Order: sequence, then structure tokens, then C-alpha cells
Amino acid sequence: MKPERLGLWLGFAGVAIFALTLPMTRMAVGTPEAPLMSGVFIALGRAAVAALLSALFLLATRAPLPRRADCWPLVLTSAGVVFGFPLFTSVAMRYVQAVHASVIVGVLPLATALVGALLHRQRPSTGFWLCAGLGSVLVVGFAVLRSGAGVSLHLADALLLAAMACAAVGYAYGARLSQRMRAEHVICWALVIAWPVTLPAAWWTRPAVALPTSAWWAFAYLAVFSMWIGFFAWYRGLALGGTVRVSQVQLVQPFLSMLFAVPLLGERLDAVTLGFALAVIATVFAGRRMPVRRSPAIASPTPALETP
Repeated sequence: MKPERLGLWLGFAGVAIFALTLPMTRMAVGTPEAPLMSGVFIALGRAAVAALLSALFLLATRAPLPRRADCWPLVLTSAGVVFGFPLFTSVAMRYVQAVHASVIVGVLPLATALVGALLHRQRPSTGFWLCAGLGSVLVVGFAVLRSGAGVSLHLADALLLAAMACAAVGYAYGARLSQRMRAEHVICWALVIAWPVTLPAAWWTRPAVALPTSAWWAFAYLAVFSMWIGFFAWYRGLALGGTVRVSQVQLVQPFLSMLFAVPLLGERLDAVTLGFALAVIATVFAGRRMPVRRSPAIASPTPALETP
């Protein structure tokens, strides 16, 4: 299989795993009327569990220490996908339904492509930027339409948009690192370097009361799959197929999240939500078709991937 096609399939596998993140977070965090785990514990606790698995995996595979030049990109990757995205989404998901949040996620593919283009010094066309602007307007419009008079919903939508920005940065830098080291090692090192913060913070914010088994199963999925295994396929896919191209596989994530939320949480998928989701995805799909030129300053070939 050609590297680009393999990258797209691996990217889809990662997206399918990530699509359950919002419904599972909602299941673990509860609602304002019936709160369960705190958003801070979910974000930091799942990172702490995944860091333990990562440390064992790094030892088992005899992973080399990151090079000095890779330390800063690893810190940025960790800031985006270990701290920023989980924290913002976990706090926000107590105040919005997973179907609602799935529409906000619809802007993530284009955001990832934009950050990837800037990081790799590519030059998107005017049409690409117009699609990006239109998609953002649709997302903000949906948030305003559904926010009503509650201040908490306005804050939740802002947190979700901040989470998208963090994820885009973490994805782009992680994909760049995956061109020089194994994709599995990228997320593992990003989790391990954050362990001195996530472990004590998770212990400090742990639930003080008994919780239903379903909440703990949801937390386990977030720790093992959303925070760890999903990135194995996702970062490898971005490295093989290119960040700008493979990031567009996330087009299917809002639909998958909505479909999962209906049976898992009993939520309703109405026509307005579906219409906004289709409109956002249409703008991202149009943006993907717009030309993106590579800067002549980085015409050198991409470094070869390490052999697993």
C-alpha cells in the first residue's frame, strides 16, 4: 500500500477511536444536576494512567531518549494533547451535550491543516483561507444559536474552541516528531514528561464519593484509547500521509461522535444540529481541495521514518 493511502487508513482508525472521546467524557463527568467526576480529574487522571502505560511501553521497546532538538516540540505536543485539549473538553462537557460538542469539533480538521501548513511553511491559497473563515463563522453561529441565556454555555463553547486550538497544535507538532521517531514513542514521551504534574494533580482531585461503574468504564476508555492507543495510529497516519491531507479524515469524527452519543447517552440528533454539522464539514471539504503550495525554502526531502 502506498504511504499516503496507508496514512489515510491509519488516520481513519485514530479518528474512529477519538470519536468516542466526547460521549465517554460526558458519561464520566455527568451533568450540572447530577455531577460525577470533575473535569480536572478526568483530564489529568486519564493522562496519568496513560503515562504509566507509556513508561512500560518505552521500557519494553527499548526506546531511545529524545534528542535535545526534539524536547521543545515534545513539550508543545504535551501542552496541546495531554493538558489543553483534555482539560478544556472535560470541563466543557458537563454543560453541553456530546451532539452539540461534536459540531464544534467540526472545525478541528481545518484548524489542524492550518497549523500544519504554517509549521511546515506551506502557503495556503486565498480559497483555503476563505473556507477556514466560513467554517469558523458557522461554528460560532451554532454556538450562539444554542447558547440561549445561560452564561455557562457561552463559556463551554469558548472552552471547546480553545480545545480545538490546543489539539491542532499538538497534532501538528506530534506529526512532525513522528517523521523522526516512532509515532508510538511520540505520544508516550509526551505523556511521560507530563507525569510529574498529572499524577499528583490526579490524586489530589480524585473523586471522594462512590461513583457508578459506567463512569469508571468511560474513564478507562479515555485513558487507554483516547489518550494513548488512538495516537499510535493517528500520529503514524499524519507522518505517512502528511498533516494537511490526513487531518481532513477528521471530517467523519463529528458524525461518528453524534452516532455514538445517541445510544450511549440517549441524546437526540435534531435537524438543526445535523444541518450545521453538514455545513461545517462541507467547508472543510472545500478547503481541502484548495491548493496549498510548499515554500521553496524547505524543498529538502522529509527525513525517513524509524523502523518499528
